[in-house]
Amino acid sequence: MITVGQKCPDFKLKALVGEDINQTVSLEDCKGKWLVIYFYPLDFTFVCPTEIKGFSDAVPDFEDRNCAVIGGSCDSVYSHLGWVRAKEELKGLKHPLFSDYTKSFSRALGILDEELGVSRRATFIVDPDGIVRFVYVTDLNVGRDPKEVLRVLDALQSGELCPCGWKPGDPTIKL
Repeated sequence: MITVGQKCPDFKLKALVGEDINQTVSLEDCKGKWLVIYFYPLDFTFVCPTEIKGFSDAVPDFEDRNCAVIGGSCDSVYSHLGWVRAKEELKGLKHPLFSDYTKSFSRALGILDEELGVSRRATFIVDPDGIVRFVYVTDLNVGRDPKEVLRVLDALQSGELCPCGWKPGDPTIKL
């Protein structure tokens, strides 16, 4: 699995933006910005929409930190579109949902569950130079909290030693 300190693999993936299935997202698109990439296992499931909505609601907070957010799965953009249209809380998403339909990006990151054929529930924070600075992978049944991802982004951007539970404005560790 790709881990902290390694270069994020290049990618260019089809994406659903709003209800437009003819878009793409790439690492190059985000050059010079921080980037949160999150994967969820499948469309039309139960935990995933809670996370997608959570990340969408937090997009303005990420943008305030010069950070783009993209999320996706191994489903097609057509599946994404059908799900967004069918699920009220997914309407009006503020970030792209990418399709890793060939599973090549999930494999490159080392998060593909080959047996199930789905991406693990994974989150990566990539710095403006394309270096992975944070990796978070949970069991397929356990959702993530975008507020914790924001907290980690704040800590990374501070450049300081940040203790457990640190939040902006809290003291950092001075050596």
